[in-house]
Amino acid sequence: MKTRTPYDRADLKIRKKDRVLEVGPGHAPSYRSNVLAEKFIDDNYHRCGDVKIYPHQSLVNASGENLPFKDKEFDYVICNQVLEHAEDPEKFLTELSRVAPRGYIETPSLLGEFLFPKKSHKWVVLDIDDKLVVFEKDKMPGNYKNDYGELFLNYLPYQSLAYKLLWFTDGDIMINRYEWKDNIEFIVNPTDEYYLSFFTQKWDRNMVCKIIPQRNTYQELSNILSALAHIIKGKLIENMYRRRPITLDEYNIISNNTPTP
Repeated sequence: MKTRTPYDRADLKIRKKDRVLEVGPGHAPSYRSNVLAEKFIDDNYHRCGDVKIYPHQSLVNASGENLPFKDKEFDYVICNQVLEHAEDPEKFLTELSRVAPRGYIETPSLLGEFLFPKKSHKWVVLDIDDKLVVFEKDKMPGNYKNDYGELFLNYLPYQSLAYKLLWFTDGDIMINRYEWKDNIEFIVNPTDEYYLSFFTQKWDRNMVCKIIPQRNTYQELSNILSALAHIIKGKLIENMYRRRPITLDEYNIISNNTPTP
């Protein structure tokens, strides 16, 4: 079940002693992860750059639908911007909850996919009633070919503090952030008219408020201040530690390790 909506991967409820798996980290692994499971070691079609890794991590070449780990081998599993690429999202999500009792999933939202679409994305995802509702992208009405990512991903987040705050105060407009425990509640290609309407019909006010619940003035100010504090904290940590992942070639030189087949 869903437990909360974190700001991002820097705001997860991971304990100090937790053993953490990350599925599909690609070019941007989380520093907190202990083990990385990556399906496409040498193919960048599904990501923006070569695979990266931190020196303290180990890498396993594996698909999210068939993870080579025992039941509950990990305490926590991170899956950031991967579900939308999956061949079989039902099997993918079932595997995540099999190998760990808790975790975090992040994907583009329906609107996020519309504004900065990727050809490699097979699915559109919404968080409705604390369920991840996954819908086949090819069945979506509308134009999912025009890419405004240069504005909404590469420009405004670095030029506009107000826009950056929007990602944290009303992040569900662009992304789904889903922290869970015990099990992941999900629906793939819903046929129920209630869920289906979010993907195929014009949104009315009730649908809008379901995705972005209404807040009073106090809640609004509290959200803005909390989001600003999170941004400042992230910048301070980044400046203090300046951690950067390295390439697989660099990693193999340092550790004399190769990915486990």
